[in-house]
Amino acid sequence: MAIHTKPQSAAPQRGLEAQGLTPSGTVHWNLTAPVLVEQAVARGEGVLADMGPFVARTSPHTGRSPNDKFVVEEPSSMNDVDWGKVNQPFSEEKFALLLKDVRKYLDGRESLYVQDLYCGADPSYRLAVRYVSPSAWHMSFVRNMFIRPEPTDLPTFTPNFTVLHAPEFEADPATHGTRTGTFIVLNLKERIILIGGTRYAGELKKSMFTVMNYYLPKQGVMSMHCSANIGKAGDTALFFGLSGTGKTTLSADPDRGLIGDDEHGWSKAGTFNFEGGCYAKVINLSPEGEPDIYRTTQMFGTVLENVVLDPDSRKVKFEDQSITENTRASYPLHYITNHVPSGRGGHPKHIVFLTADAFGVLPPIAKLTREQAMYYFLSGYTAKVAGTERGVTEPQATFSSCFGAVFLVWHPWKYAEMLGKLIDEHGPTVWLVNTGWSGGAYGTGKRMKLAHTRAMVRAALDGRLASAPTKTDPVFGLAVPSEIPDVPSDVLTPRSTWQDGAAYDAQAKKLAEMFRANFERFGSLVSDAVKRAGPVG
Repeated sequence: MAIHTKPQSAAPQRGLEAQGLTPSGTVHWNLTAPVLVEQAVARGEGVLADMGPFVARTSPHTGRSPNDKFVVEEPSSMNDVDWGKVNQPFSEEKFALLLKDVRKYLDGRESLYVQDLYCGADPSYRLAVRYVSPSAWHMSFVRNMFIRPEPTDLPTFTPNFTVLHAPEFEADPATHGTRTGTFIVLNLKERIILIGGTRYAGELKKSMFTVMNYYLPKQGVMSMHCSANIGKAGDTALFFGLSGTGKTTLSADPDRGLIGDDEHGWSKAGTFNFEGGCYAKVINLSPEGEPDIYRTTQMFGTVLENVVLDPDSRKVKFEDQSITENTRASYPLHYITNHVPSGRGGHPKHIVFLTADAFGVLPPIAKLTREQAMYYFLSGYTAKVAGTERGVTEPQATFSSCFGAVFLVWHPWKYAEMLGKLIDEHGPTVWLVNTGWSGGAYGTGKRMKLAHTRAMVRAALDGRLASAPTKTDPVFGLAVPSEIPDVPSDVLTPRSTWQDGAAYDAQAKKLAEMFRANFERFGSLVSDAVKRAGPVG
């Protein structure tokens, strides 16, 4: 006998009037994952893979579009924003025109999907966000990624931020003031984000991260582009790094509880996740290398972006990067067995800065002084990993302040100053870990073995490196452990992994000069002690 189910919608007491919408079609309120996936498949938005995950393709946008992101220039926030390439100004007049046309577009859709969600696991600092989109699978994505209210709370849910999502709507640059048809526009005064001209789901989460990066520092809370986990003894660890450097992979440790994989706040009460899910890169994913993350890709409710399927079996070909190297999996946090249900932890005992060094000269792990921590946090050196942004086809050396400059709203120094005060107050140990290349630069050397990186990080977090002997790197002045269990000794000395020592010296000198040149922009903001904490060779 067939089973027929009618989608149940949890609608608030008020409709979409507060969002300025008067939709002519059907509005689906707060549908659960099974219903969203059913409708996404029925509407032809994607397909199901073997074991049940939903698969969507977002071409031609398979990564973020940072050059199409804008912040509305208005009196209440204009003196706070660090204007420039990251925070490009957008006029209130142009925003009003774009908002009007996006609303008109959404009102004319046959169906709209609404998800009411929280951003922030600590109720003292969270935002109540309403997402509106004509795309069922995108709403399944945000339902995975953010914190889902209890069903009993939905009828009285009152949003204090709105995201209007129109992935198929193209802006007119001449009319709307955008650069292209793609747009991500934040209006901090009106508490609205407009996203259009791109199907890449990462824009839906990263735009809210940018919003939190504005509001939390005003409340004395440091917002951080980092993952976090907690040990059995209650010791919290933070992992800073840009996309592709290993935040998700290294924080998903079966011996530690996962607080979150990407975005957190650090308040006077401790650390808290912004999200209720994870957004992991899955290129070359294997059950042997990353069993916890791999398991989520075999589960119904997970959303996979831009992966390639075997046409017959519908199994995911994780090694296939013919669409993009930036293949992704979005899944609820509770799909990781040892997740922390509260999404909260104490003040960190360890902080790990992750960098994918494309030059292959930084040591695989080093213990930082307080001044070095400030220096490397402000520098934010890493390599952009292929596919994470449009146009990036191979790793490129970059300096991204606070390991997330593209998501910052205030000047980087504001976040660095907060970090320095928190280090002084709580005394965490800070480590620099290179997950990039060894034995040569990109194209010659090889990517650091994940097994070695895991062994180094575990030794740091469990205290085995606390009093271990170290040697000072002659170029970067960093304290590098001399021995680490399960890690070959030559791996700990980058120069010894190169066949040509002179070539290493040249590359190390080149990178050191890049650090110094980049740090000049901080000028008188930092102390002489912090300036001297950079490369010495």
